[in-house]
Amino acid sequence: MKATKWVSTAVALTLMGSVAIGCAKKEESPSTTGDTKGTSAPASNKPQELKINFTAEPPIMDSSKTTANAAFTFLGAFNEGLYRTDKDGKATPALAKDFPKISADGLTYTFDIRDNATWSDGQPVKAQDFVYSFKRTLDPSTKAQYSFIVAWIKGGEAVTKAKTPEEVKTAQDALGVKAISDKQLEIKLEKPVAFFTQLLAFATFFPQREDFVTKAGDKYGAEVDKVIGAGPFVLSKWDHGQTLELVKNDKYWDAANVKLTKVTANIVKDSNTGLNLYETDAADLTEINRDQLTLYKGKPDNLPKPELTNSYLMYQTKKVPALGNKKIRQALGMAIDRQAYVDTVLANGSVASTGLVPGGTSDGNGGDFRKSAGETQPKFDAAKAKQLLAEGLKELGLTELPKMKVNADDTETAKKSLEFILAQWKQNLGYDAVANPVPHALRIELSSKKDFDIVLSLWGADYNDPMTFLDMWVTGGEFDEGDYSNPEYDKLVKSAQTEVDAAKRSKALIDAEKILMDDQGVAPLYFRTRAYLKKENVNGLILPAFGQEWELKWTSIK
Repeated sequence: MKATKWVSTAVALTLMGSVAIGCAKKEESPSTTGDTKGTSAPASNKPQELKINFTAEPPIMDSSKTTANAAFTFLGAFNEGLYRTDKDGKATPALAKDFPKISADGLTYTFDIRDNATWSDGQPVKAQDFVYSFKRTLDPSTKAQYSFIVAWIKGGEAVTKAKTPEEVKTAQDALGVKAISDKQLEIKLEKPVAFFTQLLAFATFFPQREDFVTKAGDKYGAEVDKVIGAGPFVLSKWDHGQTLELVKNDKYWDAANVKLTKVTANIVKDSNTGLNLYETDAADLTEINRDQLTLYKGKPDNLPKPELTNSYLMYQTKKVPALGNKKIRQALGMAIDRQAYVDTVLANGSVASTGLVPGGTSDGNGGDFRKSAGETQPKFDAAKAKQLLAEGLKELGLTELPKMKVNADDTETAKKSLEFILAQWKQNLGYDAVANPVPHALRIELSSKKDFDIVLSLWGADYNDPMTFLDMWVTGGEFDEGDYSNPEYDKLVKSAQTEVDAAKRSKALIDAEKILMDDQGVAPLYFRTRAYLKKENVNGLILPAFGQEWELKWTSIK
């Protein structure tokens, strides 16, 4: 997910990021607070109102179109899917009454929707709302970057590849999803997907109301009165760049277990401002930077948030010919001291990368991918980097690298990250790049349009499997915004997509990562941990390792 899923795509400690599904730990995990297990919080006489500092403006809250963690976070508050992810990172029934009935071949899933599941305006949630949502996401005219995961439904790829409205309609009619009745949904997959039930908690699989989407038109998901959901809260205010407000949804099927009546999220990009709001009780939750973290070390309101999220540099390999050269990409990545980066810029528990896939991600075969794969990323080596740069320039007939811009978000930590990276290139390669910090939404837009030279991004897992990181870089993939291409890499990833033997599948993914890291198709920087402060009277608030910034359904004020 760009943080964003992607999840998912902010660039450092204070950024949002894409977003996705991973292994949150049990009760003792620092990723969760309070003693909730996804049940109702104890009653309290305190006003059930929460104030949060939030660092990124959600670009658009359309579950078909968004790729940003900031949007996924709010979508998960005012809407939900058949399942919702609990404090342990597991799918728990939400709009679905129970877990699905799955056919013996693992291809057909049948779901019963709760009889009391309604939209916030009181209309019942119907199976057709899911059918419409999936078809809309797959429709090429929607331009949904996440269409590829919905295309795992039988016939989904045919919809995405249809060329005319007539072809789209024909393919949609043949899609393996149907409403058996108003309250029963059937989904048929192209191939077995072991984590499909978990994936249905991800916002791309949320229901959408056709009448509402049609009426809202191009503004759907862009304004407070152009969103609707069936989740615990209602989006009641959206002052762009300033404030978002959620109020309790009294029509929610599980409203009795939702204690918060109001949540105010203030967009605060400066961590000093955020800390001041926290210390003056104008905020109950805030993210802090490395310097602030030292002041709160050991204090009870200090809350680390380990994530299945990586940070990386992405290169535009087609529009910038120099970046199409493997040795130049290797030089740029190898010239950055990643350990010094996490120690000096972040200092928040984030870990220097040793490959693309973050530690803690399952290898799909009962192990941890990072431990199974080992260290696949080239080590920091300034001398070797300088040699590779010279060799790459010679291969291209160049005497120096062209002046290139490095895009990033415009937050405080993002700017410091740019400063560090560019200083490393200057010191170790003698190369001057140009820092280009821009608002979060603009960075995502420029990336999706492939309008960049180099961009500093983050990706948060959408589900707990290495595929969520590795299928991004298949030639022509929706998130292959740098136009990286390697046929052998493609072959390995695609073989893993259909391999049913877990050990063989895991090996194919490990081999694929080795190719990507040798090519330096992207240059990972670190695996993210973020640092928060939370008031002690806030109970049951979950900071997931994946998918979204926070989960508030079970939160209460003591």
